[in-house]
Amino acid sequence: MRAKISYAASALALIFYFVLVGDRGVLLIADGRPVTVAFGVAVLVLPLIGAWFLWHTTQFARSAGRLGRELEAEGGLPVDDLARTPSGRIDRDAADAVFAQRQAETEAAPEDWRNWFRLAVAYFDARDTPRARKAMQRAIALHDGKPSR
Repeated sequence: MRAKISYAASALALIFYFVLVGDRGVLLIADGRPVTVAFGVAVLVLPLIGAWFLWHTTQFARSAGRLGRELEAEGGLPVDDLARTPSGRIDRDAADAVFAQRQAETEAAPEDWRNWFRLAVAYFDARDTPRARKAMQRAIALHDGKPSR
């Protein structure tokens, strides 16, 4: 729940920023001078890119959450019983051992979204966020019946 509140607060702050920057861009364009119009258009591009990124990130998080809830209802969520360091971080060796298991399961049944979901969790536990995101995107695509990229 705390993560949802943090995400919502960050998203609201970004939307507020997009509105402020967008307003300045419109004011610059309304000035009418060629330099300010060009600068206003350039300023408007930033909130558009930011809004696109925020939208896609939110959709990704919602889809991953949906899959997580479905997997939990099936009783297939991975159990978080990994050894931890005194600071609370997951022990790297423990994460690597689970990762090897999850990778083997995914290679054995590559069209099962559940395996890709669990592999994404294993990547995340092993602190490989880019691969975790790609594995989760694959799980979402498989679950939703979309062709993978």
